[in-house]
Amino acid sequence: MKKIKNIYWSSTILFAGFMAFTAVPDILLVPEAKTFIMQLGYPEYFIPFIGVAKLLGSIALVVPGYKTIKEWAYAGLTYDLIAAIYSNLKVNGFDMGMLTMIPIFAALIISYVYCQKYFAAKAR
Repeated sequence: MKKIKNIYWSSTILFAGFMAFTAVPDILLVPEAKTFIMQLGYPEYFIPFIGVAKLLGSIALVVPGYKTIKEWAYAGLTYDLIAAIYSNLKVNGFDMGMLTMIPIFAALIISYVYCQKYFAAKAR
């Protein structure tokens, strides 16, 4: 149980931290975030909305308990990452910088898998 708990919390904090870190510039409408998202074709009003959604999802992942809310957060953050990749591919095409998404998705997957294992072990 200790190994599962350590892997779960390590990967979750890493992933949630990344998502929260990317949410803050969106919420504050930092010019670089605004330029990046608007070049993908999204309207300005969407930027703080997606930032708040990412921040709330990140918080939901690190608050202990609330299995169903965590499931929703994992789903929403997964959709956000997939949409970001898809939008970037459609507008800018592939570039090597997109490979940085691999460790982010790895942290997401590890966090989700070990979340399931953690809750199952706690239920025993």
